[in-house]
Order: sequence, then structure tokens, then C-alpha cells
Amino acid sequence: MRAGRCVHEAPAGRCRRIAGETALPVLGPFPSIRGDRTGSPVSDTRARILEATYACVARFGLFKTTVEDAAREAGVSRATVYRYFPGGREELVDAVVSWQYLLFFGRLYEEVHGADSLEEVLERGLLFARRQVAEHAVLQKVLQTEPDLLLPKLSVESNRTVGLISGFLVPYLSQHGLPEGLEVHRAADFLARMILSYISAPGRWDLTDPAQVRVLVRTELLPGVMGSTQIVDS
Repeated sequence: MRAGRCVHEAPAGRCRRIAGETALPVLGPFPSIRGDRTGSPVSDTRARILEATYACVARFGLFKTTVEDAAREAGVSRATVYRYFPGGREELVDAVVSWQYLLFFGRLYEEVHGADSLEEVLERGLLFARRQVAEHAVLQKVLQTEPDLLLPKLSVESNRTVGLISGFLVPYLSQHGLPEGLEVHRAADFLARMILSYISAPGRWDLTDPAQVRVLVRTELLPGVMGSTQIVDS
């Protein structure tokens, strides 16, 4: 484990296949601006308010964005905004961060869902995720100017997302095989937390370089679960 990374130890041991859990996943539905966390549709007005608030955050930043700004941008009254977001500005900003976060992981899912192996899922996912983070202009702007406001919100969303990622990884881990005695859901939780950690803070690794990502997956991520010092291609 690298210093500063909050992960769980995974016990080493002999690898085994987990019977009955080898089908590769179909995950869904990921929320979009037209849906909430369960995939349920939301109203066009709520979607318009979210889009408008995001535009305001891009223009003014998190701290300076107000309910009045969002209402004006969306072409609705302040009362309408409060009808959908009774918590006011704080709830509205949290909803926008949550929406953007889930859009990001929806796109990430689309990138990796056809992968044939656990190694391919991890490599494609890390390459795509890091590129998307680096190219997200609004995210980078707010991280530079208002990190104290954004980072706690991202931490909350990250904790919520661990379950989505780990659920997606379970069939791939089952197909790959695990150390004797290691429960597949524990291994998936471990990997999900590691993935989120590397996406946000890659450290010495260049996650835009496929060769480096390949080495990272085989020398740090998978050995953290499998218990060996290096995973070699079969």
C-alpha cells in the first residue's frame, strides 16, 4: 500500500474460481440529466435548472453562484427553483456536483462495459477517467480556485460511487479468480477504492500513458487483491 492511500488489505493465498458468478456485467441504468440516481425520469424544469446552475458555476464559480443566478439562467422564478430544491443554494450546488459526477461515471461505464477481462476493464477505465478529469475545464477551474468548497463534495460523491464501481467489478473478479478465502465483494470494494484514489491522485504514474497504466494495473492494483508482487499475462 502506498502512503496516504486509504485502502483495505486483501489477504494473499491460492487463487480459485468462484462458481456461479462468471457472467460479465450489464450495469444500468446510470443516471443522466434526465434521471436521478435510480434512473427515474426527472422533470424538464429540474433538468433545465441543473443545466443553468452548471453554466453559472462555470461562469462565476461555486461560491458566487446564487439561486437568483440559476433562476435567471434557467428562465424560471426563484420560487420554482426552491420548489425543486427546497434546501436552496447548498442543495442546488450539491445536486449539480452529483449530476456531473454521475455523468462522468456513466461515460466511464460506456467506455469499459465491453471489456473481456479484469485487466482490460482497469486499463481502459483508468486511461479514460484520467483523460476526462484533465479535460474537464469547469472541474479544473474550480479545483484551482475553490478547492476547499469542491473537494468535500467530491469526497461525498466518491463514497457513494464505490458501490456502483464495486458492483460492476464483481463478475470480472469472479471470472479472474481470487485468493483462497477472499470474498469477492470485499475484493471489489478494495479495487473500487483504489481506482478512485488513482483517478484523483495518480502520484508517480502517468495515467495518459497506456504502457504505464498497464504496469500499474499488473504491479499495484491486481497484486493488492491477488497477494502476489506482480500479475503476469497468461
